[in-house]
Amino acid sequence: MVGLRVSGAEVVSLGCRLNIAESERIRAILGDASETIVVNSCAVTSEAVRQTRQAIRKARKQYPDARLLVTGCAAEVEREQIAAMPEVDGLIANEAKLDPRAWNVPVDAAPVVPQHTRAFIAVQNGCDHSCTFCVIPQGRGTSRSLTVSQVLAEVEQHLEIGAREVILTGVDVTSWGEDLPGKPGLGTLVATVLDAFPELQRLRMSSLDGVEIDDAFIELICTEPRIMPHLHLSLQHGNDLILKRMKRRHDRGDAVRLVSRIREARPEVAIGADLIAGFPTETEEQHQANLSIIRELHIVHGHIFPYSPRPGTPAARMPQVAKPVIKQRAAELRRAVSEVRRPWLEGLVGTPLSVLAESDGCGYSQQFARVALPEGTAPRTIVSVTPTTLEEGLLS
Repeated sequence: MVGLRVSGAEVVSLGCRLNIAESERIRAILGDASETIVVNSCAVTSEAVRQTRQAIRKARKQYPDARLLVTGCAAEVEREQIAAMPEVDGLIANEAKLDPRAWNVPVDAAPVVPQHTRAFIAVQNGCDHSCTFCVIPQGRGTSRSLTVSQVLAEVEQHLEIGAREVILTGVDVTSWGEDLPGKPGLGTLVATVLDAFPELQRLRMSSLDGVEIDDAFIELICTEPRIMPHLHLSLQHGNDLILKRMKRRHDRGDAVRLVSRIREARPEVAIGADLIAGFPTETEEQHQANLSIIRELHIVHGHIFPYSPRPGTPAARMPQVAKPVIKQRAAELRRAVSEVRRPWLEGLVGTPLSVLAESDGCGYSQQFARVALPEGTAPRTIVSVTPTTLEEGLLS
């Protein structure tokens, strides 16, 4: 097969929403730089690293004559292994990937032109915590926050080029402000964004660490209709001993009280959560606690991660659960989420929903339910839809 030629710069993004936001910035920095492919990698699990390697090989096969550069967390955590791949021409340090000088282009790069209907804005990067399973601090360093004025400038830029929904994202979003003068909380930032841009109709948050959420933000999500009723928690597990071994700073009761408080004020809030299956030392009883928290919190957006040992982490030195057991438990967690999610979706049938249209004929409601839209609906428009059926998780 003859390989394709790339006329400008192409960016392949893997992993989290923060990577999506950064990939758009990289794409803008590179502009029309010819014959350049960038793989913005992920290392959160061994599977993510495998997918990174797969993406590198695929990009090289598709564009054999392009310059192929790799950045992101895998390029930090497994730097020597990635650099040794014959397909790779060079690595860009994670901390430097938004600096035009790292790419040998002029500093006054072109403005970001979003490739997505929603605007992902990275308000924070890095992490100061040391969860025993996580390599992200190795890949991204300590926590750093954008200033309020920097965030406002990015929001304004995205609104000017047509964004209808803004998503505030980061590695540990709820730690935003800890390194800024006066240590403002996330609630302060969100309130300032909403006050500064009354035309912004939809503000959504990426994954949040519940124990860090300040009262000002809780009050906003309970009362402000422009904040989408969709709360995704970095929960990780439903058993207190496992949470302690993960070195998390919350227990099961903290999560239950937080969700109950918010849901009491705003019953329509859809809860999402990250959960790890088969963490080292996990017993069947502890796995059952993980399953039961899905039902107790009514988790309808579940991100299930089969545990995989990451290099240099304390959890990798703990007694490991057998891989077939991890796989089975992950499947059981996904099934439990599906059993909660389907009746929730069925409950939205016949309910008027505000939906932001994507380019594929579908869109997302306020609660992040995927909805089929009438033919001809223009992308980036917000439309009212009353779905009448449900097919394989898609409201129509």
